[in-house]
Amino acid sequence: MRMVDVIDKKRSGKELTPEEIQFFVDGVVDGSIPDYQTSAFLMATYFNGMTKEEQSNLTMTMMKSGDHLDLSDIEGVKVDKHSTGGVGDKTSIPLAAVVAALGIPVPMISGRGLGHTGGTLDKLEAIPGYQVEISEADFKRQVNDEKLAIIGATGNIAPADKKIYALRDVTDTVDSIPLIASSIMSKKIASGTDALIIDVKTGAGAFMKTLPESEKLARALVDIGQGVGMQCMAIISDMNQPLGKAIGNALEIEESIELLKGNGPADLVELITTIGGYMAVMGHKAQTVAEGKQMCLDVINNGEALERFRAMVAAQGGDATVVDAPQAVLPQAKYQIELPAKTSGVVSKLEADEMGIASMLLGGGRQKADDQLDYAVGIMLNKKIGDSVKVGEPLLTIYSNREDVADIKELLYNNIEISDSAKAPELIYETIE
Repeated sequence: MRMVDVIDKKRSGKELTPEEIQFFVDGVVDGSIPDYQTSAFLMATYFNGMTKEEQSNLTMTMMKSGDHLDLSDIEGVKVDKHSTGGVGDKTSIPLAAVVAALGIPVPMISGRGLGHTGGTLDKLEAIPGYQVEISEADFKRQVNDEKLAIIGATGNIAPADKKIYALRDVTDTVDSIPLIASSIMSKKIASGTDALIIDVKTGAGAFMKTLPESEKLARALVDIGQGVGMQCMAIISDMNQPLGKAIGNALEIEESIELLKGNGPADLVELITTIGGYMAVMGHKAQTVAEGKQMCLDVINNGEALERFRAMVAAQGGDATVVDAPQAVLPQAKYQIELPAKTSGVVSKLEADEMGIASMLLGGGRQKADDQLDYAVGIMLNKKIGDSVKVGEPLLTIYSNREDVADIKELLYNNIEISDSAKAPELIYETIE
């Protein structure tokens, strides 16, 4: 078998056999297929797509290319959540604590941020001492004892995906549904979870800019998960404006703690309790999503979810007093600079991706994978889409360690609109089961 023949077949829009997909993945992992042929294959896939069977075969072959976690010694139905990424999307951090407080084990393997989207691991590392890299044995022990852990990938999970993703990034093939789906699901299946809910973001700040694109991706992800016997479903949620009010690592940890104390922004609370409601059903703790959602609200209001978060931070070496005094523990920016509204009216646009870029330019995100983060910086929104504002009233606050933020102000003003009227976008568009 020759790689050029596999490329030709995919370029011609024909369906690849399992053996041809295996040949491709093996060649990527052992280096026998050069980057230029892998890139050609990725571009052919980008333009011609894959059938449901091809997507499933590619996912499973990539999953089998490396380690597979065996979590069978963790008691209970293990439920995980994945987001396709967005701005201000700190959902996993309080959500894991909420679901764990229901007695459901949450073994969560998360990633770092690159570009305008933030990474869960980066946010947690804003907590002094928090260790995202722990051994597999400690990971299992912690999930058994505390019901949750949020860590980086252990061992050599889906090595084919690491090489393919690096090339997707530089060949402009990132937003290919078969390639996104196989990348996400190969890692999630390898991580050994029993049930998975995927939050597929849609809109300006997401990979998928339109609802039809998001529906296709959600369907592909769920089909792959269910095809291997996993409980799997997806929700499609809005990313036309940032989620919650905080954008930036330490700021998002503080907002997560406030939510667990019962003081979270309405949109973030709604998303967490909705996803948590589905996870409660998947974990056999609730009969209906409505019942599960109420259970989530209950463990927020009675403080049990906050104590689960405290236990996780302590177990992973972090300073657990962050729960009691976040501003005393988390890094703090030197300057807090307000952005006043230039006119009165109603906020009609807060371009999510540009808000994320503004935080990145302050030092809160990475332009390159090896960039060092400034955990203290970011943006705190005072207004969301649909909110009224008067001229001179602060739209948001810029948290910065440099005094001159004229460039950031210009970027933000160019991506905020105030109109006579506007309605907040829907938060959750639909579910895919």
